[in-house]
Amino acid sequence: MSIVDWLHKAEQHEATREAEPQGLEGRVIAALRTVYDPELPVNIYDLGLVYRLDVDEAAGKVQVWMTLTAPGCPVAQTFPATVEGAVEAVQGVNEARVELVWDPPWSRDRMSEAARLDLGMI
Repeated sequence: MSIVDWLHKAEQHEATREAEPQGLEGRVIAALRTVYDPELPVNIYDLGLVYRLDVDEAAGKVQVWMTLTAPGCPVAQTFPATVEGAVEAVQGVNEARVELVWDPPWSRDRMSEAARLDLGMI
């Protein structure tokens, strides 16, 4: 990949971020992007670990369904609390709940283009 191709991909990524949800959902996504996978230098949102996000802006309740890169991950017991803490710190969130799910299993196909760029996979 040439530097021109790489810069074009980076510009596309920035355009995608600008089109993301605003309000509480946007702030929650921004918070999720501050939490990094313990094994890879990529945030959990772009890594594709967040499978579903339900945000009730009026009540300030957020439900996150996420997975880990492997079921045997050594942080499986403690990582959901880390994610909950990041979400609960968001202005407007009164309650956050994180549930680990294993189906479907995580794969590299779930990664955003930005994550692939970060890991040199593009």
